[in-house]
Amino acid sequence: MTSGTASGTAALQERRYRILVTGYAISSYGTFLNVVALSLYVYAVTDRALAVGVFMAVRLAAGFVAGLAAAAVLARWTAKGVMFWANVAQAAALLLLVLAPDGFRTGTLFAVSAVVGASGTLFMVTLRSSIPDMVGEGRHTWANSLMVSGRSMAMVAGFASSGVVVSLLGYTAAFLVDMATFLVCALTVLLLPMPLSPARSGDESGDEKDGQGSQGEESDGGQDREARRRRVPAALVALGAVPVLGLMVALRGIDALGSSSHNAALPVYSTELDADNPAVFVSVFWCVWALGNVLVQQVLQRYTKRTGRSVGALGFGLGTIAMSGTFILAFAGLPWAATVVVALLAGAADGLTEVSYTSHLQTLPSPLRTHAFGLSATVENLGFGVGMIVVAAALDVFTPLSVVGVAHGAAIVLALVYVARVLRGRGAQEAQEAVPGSEDREGKKGKGESGAGPARGGHRDGAEVSGG
Repeated sequence: MTSGTASGTAALQERRYRILVTGYAISSYGTFLNVVALSLYVYAVTDRALAVGVFMAVRLAAGFVAGLAAAAVLARWTAKGVMFWANVAQAAALLLLVLAPDGFRTGTLFAVSAVVGASGTLFMVTLRSSIPDMVGEGRHTWANSLMVSGRSMAMVAGFASSGVVVSLLGYTAAFLVDMATFLVCALTVLLLPMPLSPARSGDESGDEKDGQGSQGEESDGGQDREARRRRVPAALVALGAVPVLGLMVALRGIDALGSSSHNAALPVYSTELDADNPAVFVSVFWCVWALGNVLVQQVLQRYTKRTGRSVGALGFGLGTIAMSGTFILAFAGLPWAATVVVALLAGAADGLTEVSYTSHLQTLPSPLRTHAFGLSATVENLGFGVGMIVVAAALDVFTPLSVVGVAHGAAIVLALVYVARVLRGRGAQEAQEAVPGSEDREGKKGKGESGAGPARGGHRDGAEVSGG
């Protein structure tokens, strides 16, 4: 392939990925709009605050189950097909809600919650695990930064406009807007140069036609069936064998618990600051947070382009410490100017952790990568769901600062352990490489034991921590 052809292919990949991210950002706007609209609508229909909590619990539980099933779904269906139908399913669920008769709206609401939770998780697992195939080698950080930037801006726009849309246009309009955003995202998925439907395997038809096949073929078929039956347990064992990955996913789960604490505590803290205008602090905080998130993506993209390196596993640990620390400071009663700086740093650290975490998992081989993202989504949903329950109860007794301090403090403690583990592994790896002739042995060891292989792009970013 000539350099001109390669350059043209890369440009086409980038253009199609940008279109997909645009569609994803539009659907994210609808999602965040409906986080507010659906919660208000549940309360309006049921007149019970408990129903709002159950609605969120159903959504998180569906996402939890979808994370467990994601690898099996992607083993059977193409990534393009999963992303397309995940958007169509959410659009169809919202249309069903709009058309549901009055007597069926409560049941329909919880069905919508389950569909949105499961489909949203499947879409995100598929998108994150498929990015290396969409953008090619060495472009992970750029692609992840673009994705996170789009979602951050969509979050602010969705939260900021939700009150206006619901107040002026009503719930039905909000649901139709959200439905349209999912259909737009589905259309952008169709533009990807990937098959929509899975290629039919000739194994089963071949077995039927050649029932008298050789013993070797029968043995191979039996092994394939056995492998399919053991796919999930084997994947979990393999994930445990990849250095640091288990601790990394655990830290992501504790981080999600910390996120639940500041999400639940922000309205309470904002009301304490200004009971007449409680939305002011929340709105300003999230707008500045999003600005910090978008700014750090620009820095990461330029850093990656200039150095050819990604922030990697160490960046994830350090970013988690910075993010948790700044979120604790946000509830410390600092002056407005200091709080704005804290919110900016919190957004920047949050963006750093998201990109470094996703980029690290994308260095895994394709089958293992899918299992890793599925497991990660499950752990994140579990951490956030449990956190919302525990935090809501704790806020009735303790101050927002103490609740957020404990939740994010736990993340800081585990992040420190994680960073120490990564640094210890790097030190051991450098010591082994300093020994003459150890590179070949280390290369064989890395392939045989971790299965992760070198990070794409040829630069070490912490993905191959193998010592200690």
